[in-house]
Amino acid sequence: MASALLVIFWTSVWPYLLGVLLVGAAVAIGWWLWRTDRLVRGRDRLRRQEEAVRAGRRTLAEVDGMTGTEFEELVAELCRRDGCTEVRRVGGAGDNGADVRGRLPDGRTMVVQCKRYAPSRAVPTRELRELLGARVHFGADLAVLVTTSRFTGPSVRFALEHGILLVHRDLVGAWNSGASLVSLSAVNGRGQGDARYRRRIASEQ
Repeated sequence: MASALLVIFWTSVWPYLLGVLLVGAAVAIGWWLWRTDRLVRGRDRLRRQEEAVRAGRRTLAEVDGMTGTEFEELVAELCRRDGCTEVRRVGGAGDNGADVRGRLPDGRTMVVQCKRYAPSRAVPTRELRELLGARVHFGADLAVLVTTSRFTGPSVRFALEHGILLVHRDLVGAWNSGASLVSLSAVNGRGQGDARYRRRIASEQ
């Protein structure tokens, strides 16, 4: 009698158990396929970004469309392209004012802060003070601030007084097109923007 009841119970229950197992397997396979697709797409996107950097095909409009993290990754890749070593992106919460760290080709250590701002926005002096603190905190030889916008007159003067390398919007374009980071130090904040920006800088002095 017990055996008969067990058979009846199993006969009525097993289709549901099988259905649950099939649904679970389908969900697991679907998740695995989704995850694999995300990883493949992410790697392919990173590869295309690296190729674009090396070829200098990235436009400033494309840079403007990046997230803050993507801009930091671009800056790190440009540093690597120029022969910098030990380059790593460290931006995020608790970054102590550093977004990218590494060594220049001559062995000097550097700390880089990246500001992906709208072209009309200017980097104020307080951002340079924060970067100066990061240079002291990490004991770096060189501090660099890279931005998609421009710098105010006071911030340019502050940078020159404290040996901070400024890479404004125009220099980001030159850097991306093949100029080396070291070569930008000869310009260091000068020649930024069009005549309207230069007049604004002059009015702030």
